[in-house]
Amino acid sequence: MAGRVLSASLRRLLPARPGLTGLGTARLRTLRPARLPQPLLGPGPVPVPALPPPCRRLSDLPPLTLPAIRERVLYVLKLYDKIDPEKLTAEAHFVKDLGLDSLDQVEIIMAMEDEFGFEIPDGDAEKLMCPQEIVDYIADKKDVYE
Repeated sequence: MAGRVLSASLRRLLPARPGLTGLGTARLRTLRPARLPQPLLGPGPVPVPALPPPCRRLSDLPPLTLPAIRERVLYVLKLYDKIDPEKLTAEAHFVKDLGLDSLDQVEIIMAMEDEFGFEIPDGDAEKLMCPQEIVDYIADKKDVYE
């Protein structure tokens, strides 16, 4: 409809000249949207992979138990280069039995903080003098009971 109105108004405004054919009587072409290129993957919709069903995954770690805490504490202590793995037991005292000093004890506490993901205050760290005390402290802070 708009094309007809525009064409009629152009015919009235522009007189037809004998040398130019079709200017006054030419039909105006309607504008068409430009053709967009086809997607690179081909025609049709792009498939979307199916999503897994929603679920609450608050943590991927299994729940802590006392034997699991004891095993992880002893494993970290066995990896410490100043401790002889043959002398290491759950009741071994860091200074008396294993021959460690206070700086070694600080490094052990820092390793336990990294392993279990929480900070041990300095006042509490000074009291932890054997692996079993560390196990009991972690179990108490993480609310693990048998």
